[in-house]
Amino acid sequence: MIGIWNYTVILTYMSLASSAYGMVLALNDKIIPALLCLAFSGLCDAFDGRIARSKKNRTNAEILFGIQLDSLCDVICFGFLPGIICYQLGLNSPVGVALIIFYCIAAVARLAYYNVLEMDQDRQDTAPHCYHGLPVTSIVVIFPLLYFAAYWIPPRFEPLLWELMLLVTGGLFLSNIKIAKPGLRQILILTIAVVSLFLTMPFFAITA
Repeated sequence: MIGIWNYTVILTYMSLASSAYGMVLALNDKIIPALLCLAFSGLCDAFDGRIARSKKNRTNAEILFGIQLDSLCDVICFGFLPGIICYQLGLNSPVGVALIIFYCIAAVARLAYYNVLEMDQDRQDTAPHCYHGLPVTSIVVIFPLLYFAAYWIPPRFEPLLWELMLLVTGGLFLSNIKIAKPGLRQILILTIAVVSLFLTMPFFAITA
C-alpha cells in the first residue's frame, strides 16, 4: 500500500476527515457545526508537525511525504471548506463566487510556496521562526470571530462582511509579510478563545 502510515500522520488525516464532514454539514446549512469542524481541523494542524518531529530517525521519504500531505490536506481544510461555508452564507452572486475562487487560488498558491521553501535545502532563511505571508490556518480564528461579530450587524451587510474576509485574507496569503510563528502557549490561548466563541454561539443563535 502506497503512502506513509504511522502515528506521525494520524492528526493530519483526522484534520482532513473533520473538514470533509464539515463540508457535508455546510451543504446542509448546519453552519455552526461546520465551523466547529473547521476549528477541530485547525487544532489537529497545530500539533501534527510537533508529533511528526517526535519520531526519531525519520527517513527523507517520510519527511517529504509529510510536507506534501500536510499542504494537500490544508487546501481542503482551510481553502475549500471556508469557501463552501461562505457560499452557504449567501455568497452566491457573481462577485461572491469570484471572491471564493480568488480565496481558494490564494490558499493553494500560499501552500505551494510554503512547500517550495520547506523543500529547498539550499535556501538561506533569514527568519526561520517566521511565516512568509499569512498562514492559511489563520482562517480558523478569523472566521469564527467574524461569524460571532455578524450577530451585531444588519443582515443585509453580512455578505459584504464575508466578501471582505475572503478578499483581505486571500490577499494576505499572497503577501510577503513576515509573521512570527506562534509557540505552544499562543496556540493554546487561541484554541481556548475559539472554543469559548463556539460555546456562546448557540446562545446568540437563539436570542438573535
